[in-house]
Amino acid sequence: MNETIRFLLLLLGTLGAGLIAGLFFIFSNTIMKSFDRLPSTSAILAMQAINIVIINPLFMTVFFGTAAICLALLASALGWNMPGAFCILLGSLIYLIGSIGVTMICNVPLNNRMAALPETAPASAWADYSVPWTRWNHVRAIASLLTAALFVTALWQD
Repeated sequence: MNETIRFLLLLLGTLGAGLIAGLFFIFSNTIMKSFDRLPSTSAILAMQAINIVIINPLFMTVFFGTAAICLALLASALGWNMPGAFCILLGSLIYLIGSIGVTMICNVPLNNRMAALPETAPASAWADYSVPWTRWNHVRAIASLLTAALFVTALWQD
């Protein structure tokens, strides 16, 4: 891979992973805790709205675009003949597994169950959703942040 292209992919991957880490962080640190203070019906309605609104071109481009960048960087680093290859490999795998994989396997199924809840859902329905969703979101936030840090480290090793 051309050195300039690799640099640009690393830079964009760092920015993408950082943006996603920030998004996941604000959910874990503020949004979910705020929703936990609301009546469960309000929390459910608010989260249902977020789960609809977040599926937009900008979010999808950053979230899945970063995954595509990770795949390209992963392929380029497999030869181990370039500076920062280990950080690139590790960062890419962490994002693909810890951000994309966890989202698809853990958070999306929870979101789908949340979407099906009626307004008359019992109060326990929010806790049944919020606790595991937030735990998995912590994993996604940490994975995305680690990816950004590893990509920055790879940039320094150039």
